[in-house]
Amino acid sequence: MTDDFLARLSSVVKGSEAIMRQAAHTHDDDHDHDHDHDHDEEDLAALNAETPADPRDPGEAFIPASGAYHWDAADAYHVTYAGLPVAGPDAIVGSSPDPRKFAWPLYDGDPQRENDGAGFADGLEELLDRVDGSRIQAIVVIGSSVSNAPGVLAANAHRLPRLRSLFLGFVEPEHWEISWIRQGDVTPILEAFPRLERLDVRGSEDLRLRPVRHESLKVLRFESGGLPGHVVRAVGASELPGLEHLEAWLGVSQYGGDATVGDLEGILSGSGLPTLRRLGLRDSEIQDEVAAAVASAPVVARLEALSLSMGALTDTGAESLLSGQPLTHLRHLDLHHHFLTDDMAARVRRSLPGVDVDLSEPQPPLEEWRYVAVSE
Repeated sequence: MTDDFLARLSSVVKGSEAIMRQAAHTHDDDHDHDHDHDHDEEDLAALNAETPADPRDPGEAFIPASGAYHWDAADAYHVTYAGLPVAGPDAIVGSSPDPRKFAWPLYDGDPQRENDGAGFADGLEELLDRVDGSRIQAIVVIGSSVSNAPGVLAANAHRLPRLRSLFLGFVEPEHWEISWIRQGDVTPILEAFPRLERLDVRGSEDLRLRPVRHESLKVLRFESGGLPGHVVRAVGASELPGLEHLEAWLGVSQYGGDATVGDLEGILSGSGLPTLRRLGLRDSEIQDEVAAAVASAPVVARLEALSLSMGALTDTGAESLLSGQPLTHLRHLDLHHHFLTDDMAARVRRSLPGVDVDLSEPQPPLEEWRYVAVSE
C-alpha cells in the first residue's frame, strides 16, 4: 500500500483535489485564512442546524434534493452509500479491512484533461491490490467525468463477482455542478454485472443507455438537471423484472432534458417492470404533462409510492391526478417543491385521506416563470 494510494483515496472521499479546487477559497495570508476558517466552522454549524442531513436512503424512499443531492455541510452524511460507510484512508491502514463493510471510492477523471481510462484502471488495480475484490459489494465513482468507469469495471467484472451497488458520479454540488458531470455508456455495467442490484447515476452529459434485460436490478436512479429522451426511452424498452425503485430526474431542456411524455410510454405501461413499487418522475419542467400521463398509466395500479416532486407542478397537473385513476392505494405521494395554490393543496389532501402526501416546499404560484429544484 503506497502513500500515494492513501493520499488519492483521501482526495476521492472528499471529492478529489480536481473537484475540490472548484469550490476552494483563496486567502491573502495565513492570518486571514485562520480567521476565515473560524467563521467557516461557525457557518457550517449554523447551516447543519437549519438543514440536517436526511437519514433515509434515496434507494428506499423518495427524499428531497437536499437529502439526495447535497451532502451534510460538515461532511457528516455523504460518507454513506447503500447502507455502507464510504471507505476512507483509515479503513485500510493497519489490518486488512472487511471489503463487505464499506462502499469503496474510486476516482475517474477530469474532462478537461486527456484520459483514456488508464488513470481509473490504475486506481482500481491499487484498490484490488489491498482489498479482496471478490468480496466488494459497493463502489462509488467520483470525478467530474466518470465516463471511463463503466468500460473498465465491465472488463474487470470477473474480479468483482459480488458487486451489488454502484454509484457513478458520487459528487455533490459544492464540488461540481450536476450538469457538468460527464457520463458515458452505462450499458456495459448492466451487461457485465448480472447480479448488480443497484445503479445510481448522477449527471447526464453524454449519458447513454441501450435497452437491456437484467434480472437482478432492484434500484435504478438517474439524478440529472436534464435527462436525455433517448435514455428515458431505453429504460422503457428494457426488461427489468426485479426492479422495485425507478427514479428519473427529468430536468430542463437547457441542460439536455429533452424527454417528452411520449418518451415515458414504455415506463408508464409497466410492461417491462412487473415488480415496480416506487416510481419517481421528478424535477421536470413539464410536470403538468407528466402528471396527466401518469393519471391513466397502467403501471400506477401496482405502485406503493409515486413521486412527481421537485418540478413545475401546478393546479393543472394536480387536477389531472385527481381526475384520473384512483390513487388511494398509494402509501406515499410525493409532490414536494410544487406550485399549487393553497386551495388545491388542501383538496389533494382531502381527496387522499389515507395517503401520506408530501406537499412541502410550496413555491410561489407564478404565472410566468416556474423552476425545477435541480437544473445546473
